[in-house]
Amino acid sequence: MNLVHFSKYHGAGNDFILIDNRDLVFNVNSQYIRMLCDRHFGIGADGLMLLENHSEFDFTMRYFNADGGEATLCGNGGRCISAFAHQLGVVGSTAFFLASDGPHKAQIFPNGLSYMVELQMNDIVRDTVDSDYSFLNTGSPHHVQWVDEVSNMEVFQHGSQIRFSEHYKGIGGTNVNFVEILDSNQLKIRTYERGVENETLACGTGAVASAILFALKNNLKEGPVVLRAVGGDLTVNFSIEPNNVTNIVLSGPAVKVFEGTIKF
Repeated sequence: MNLVHFSKYHGAGNDFILIDNRDLVFNVNSQYIRMLCDRHFGIGADGLMLLENHSEFDFTMRYFNADGGEATLCGNGGRCISAFAHQLGVVGSTAFFLASDGPHKAQIFPNGLSYMVELQMNDIVRDTVDSDYSFLNTGSPHHVQWVDEVSNMEVFQHGSQIRFSEHYKGIGGTNVNFVEILDSNQLKIRTYERGVENETLACGTGAVASAILFALKNNLKEGPVVLRAVGGDLTVNFSIEPNNVTNIVLSGPAVKVFEGTIKF
């Protein structure tokens, strides 16, 4: 039986178990990951991340949802693992790492146990935007539904219906964001996350999708757009080009909560 050290971080309430797996001491087991992420019988988290070696990057980010399945990109996870890499001494103020959707760069600004992290996202091909809802893949698939009173939404009920709908069956379901427009550059957002199968307090890739779709919907040329999530604020900067969206940066807090040791 191995003893494995972990750290717990959150990004605007979106929380993660982080493990330094450069020595490959943690053998991936989906059932065990589900147990660790369970909020009653484990540590409790929306997901688990492994920081692993890579010959051409500072590290590789492997992300697993709370259901134990290896998942697509997690924006807040990318920011938190960058802060974790800084804590470990793997990187300084800048991190270059490989995630499921390709390379990413992060700028890390430490402040005690808390960090402000700016994560560079990959460019997105520009698409049309519908009036009531839209879809965008920002490293993870996101359905964005525009609503008037997001605080009154039954996020679990409506989110799960859309997530498991026939419309998204071909891509294995989707994340679902309910977004209220507050003013010209502020949105209020609540998200149902695929793989967690519940509402999370924030979602980084969902914030990016919502901000860009809002800009396309309203003919904005650039950010910032501030997303007011349940667990805190996230900021998305970007530039709208004729054929794509570039210079996408997700910014927000990455906070170390505690650390400990688990048996594996």
